[in-house]
Amino acid sequence: MTPQEFFELSIYISFGLTIIAFLFTILRLILGTTLADRILSLDMLVTLGIGFIAIFTLHTGFYAYLDMAIALGLVGFLATVAFARLLMHRGETNDTPAGDKLEDIEDGDGSQEVKTSGGTN
Repeated sequence: MTPQEFFELSIYISFGLTIIAFLFTILRLILGTTLADRILSLDMLVTLGIGFIAIFTLHTGFYAYLDMAIALGLVGFLATVAFARLLMHRGETNDTPAGDKLEDIEDGDGSQEVKTSGGTN
């Protein structure tokens, strides 16, 4: 096997593994139990998109696509920061199911206390 054949084979394997990772990430996006899980899935999709662009750049040899990958990385980072601020504003944690506004928390003495998820309405 020549180095060129090995390189082409590794490119095709990389494409396949990236597509499988896309599928698993989309599955996690759909089945995510919390808002934080879904935000993490979206961030992972951005990362996989950057990886896919990098593999495509190696496959075609047209390195102008790397500029798109850099721009996607910057936009993805800003979106992740915005979603993190949203979570902080709403006061949700990884234990809070997505979409829940109120949750009942039982105190040690058996009384019920209603706790809001934070933020202003």
